[in-house]
This record gives sequence, C-alpha cells and structure tokens, in this order.
Amino acid sequence: MSLSDWAERPYSSLSQLRPLVPGLVLTAAIATTALTIKSASGWMALSPLILSIIMGMLIRNTIALPQSVEPGIRFSLKRILRAGIILLGLQVTATQILSLGGSALLLVTLTLVATFLAIRLTGRLMGVDRQLTDLIAAGTSVCGASAVIAANTVVRGKEEHVAYAVACVTLFGSISMIAYPLLAAPLGLDERAYGLWSGATIHEVAQVVAASFQAGDVAGQFGTISKLARVVLLAPLILTLALAMRSDASAGSSQGRRVSAPVPWFVLGFIAMMLVNSVVSIPADVSSNVVTLTNFLLSMALAAMGLQANIGKLRAEGWRPLALGAFGWVFIAIFGYAALKLLGF
Repeated sequence: MSLSDWAERPYSSLSQLRPLVPGLVLTAAIATTALTIKSASGWMALSPLILSIIMGMLIRNTIALPQSVEPGIRFSLKRILRAGIILLGLQVTATQILSLGGSALLLVTLTLVATFLAIRLTGRLMGVDRQLTDLIAAGTSVCGASAVIAANTVVRGKEEHVAYAVACVTLFGSISMIAYPLLAAPLGLDERAYGLWSGATIHEVAQVVAASFQAGDVAGQFGTISKLARVVLLAPLILTLALAMRSDASAGSSQGRRVSAPVPWFVLGFIAMMLVNSVVSIPADVSSNVVTLTNFLLSMALAAMGLQANIGKLRAEGWRPLALGAFGWVFIAIFGYAALKLLGF
C-alpha cells in the first residue's frame, strides 16, 4: 500500500491507525508549539498557521526524517485539513454577514472576484505555474493561508507551491497591517469605511483585526465582519474551482488523457457548520474552545505542508510568483478603495 493510501482509506480498528501515529505526533507537536508561541507572545497578529509551516519547513530541510512519519503527515494534509476547514464555519453566522448591509457585501464580493480573476490572468501572462497562480489568487482574494490550503485540495499544487503562496500572503498582508493605519487619514476614510476597506482587502484574519482596531472599535468591528464575509465566500470559490477542474478533466478525457478532478465535499460541511452557528446559540466558552481546536487542526495541516516542502525547489520557482503576489496586493488595495468610494462609503 502506498503512503498516500494511508491518508485516504477508511479506518475500522486501532491497529490500522497505528502507522499514522508517528506523523500525527510530529504535526501535533509543531502545531502545539506554534499555538504556545502565539499565546506567550500576546501578539494578536501572529498566526500559528504561519509559524507551523515555517517550523515544518525548517525541520524538513535540516533533519533527515524517518519514513515512519510519512503516513501521518499525509493524513494531516488530507483528513485533518478538511476537518479544520469544516469547523471554520462555526466562526461566522449569517446574521453577522447580513449586518454589513447590501452595499458592503457587494463591495466584499466585487473585490474578491475581481482580485482572483486579475491575479489569474496576470499569472498566465507572466508565465507563472497555473497551480501556483491559483493558490496566490485564492490566498490574496479570500483569507490568506487558510484559503491557500483549502484551494489546494482541488488545485493539487506541489508542497512548494503552497509554501510559496503562503509566504506571499504573509509578506504582503503583514505590510498592509502596518501601512493601512497610516493611510486612513490621508485617504479620507472614517472608521466605518476604513474598517470595510481593511476587511475587504487585507489577507489574513489576524492581520485585519490588528490593522482595523487601531482606528477604533467601530473600524475593528466592521473590519472583522467584512473579513468574515470573505471567509464565507471561500466555499463558493472552492466549489467553482472544482467545477472548472472537472470541466478541464472532461476535456482531457475526450482527448484521451486520464485526468481526475476532486469533489470538495468538505465545503458542504463548512456551510452546514455556518448554518448551525446561525440558528443555535453556542456558549462563549464552547465557541472559544472550537476556535482553538480549529486553529490547532489547521496548524497541523500547515505543519504537514511545511514538512514536505523543499526550500531548494521553493527557490527554483524564481521571482515571478513573488512579483505576482505583489501585483495582487496592490490590485486588491486599489480596487477595494475605488469600489469603496463608488459605493458611497
């Protein structure tokens, strides 16, 4: 049985789970360390997901790992990742999203769609690998590292592609987190408009929270909720990517090539959890524990991704993907601001 089979097969007994233990212990240890560092630092914008992939890459490229960890790493990349994305749905409710109002929701949707398409087109023109382009587009337009790893379930890029895309959204999102508070006054944005602009255009949720609350509580609330609206749009984006790939697969089959396209069933779980959270009142302490568990599972998945990323291959991708990430960063900021003004904010 191949290593990847261990991640996909059903498990009916503890003996069948035993080969997964070494890899799961490793990814869980990395995730725990990342969450501990974030908690100890007290820095709101420090993402355990980013820390996990960095630690995974450092271990992968400095230590010769035993073959026994591979099944558990694969399991973390597949099953653990999907479980984390499903639980992500419990962090948002339909009421929160609708509270933004129609104009704000239109702003978020237009900015996301325009950014994704612009990066996709520009990536093709620049000659950047198609899978890497899609990952950078998803991470920039939706919600950073979470969107990158979710999109990769259907894009099926290499581990180095995921690491490069995560690096791009981390770098440019961090610059935005620092620069945006300095731009609010020169751009003539009140608290509400600044919060919406931050939430609609900054990459990571943590980066949005850190940037938007610097302008006041109103800005922070609008920034957070508009960012959550982008997170919800992750589901239709992944489904659209899957449909596009199935269309490509059908075309490839008609030309005699065997091409498969995954069906992202976990996205339906994400939507179901959001609906549950919208109709059931979850106690604050339970909700806090769910958030911690979600971050832990996604951090395990990012750790696994880092454990399979080769830094040498990452460097071999060259400067073009970085330039594409920079283009996406500038595009989403300018388009989001223009849309903000056109919609009367």
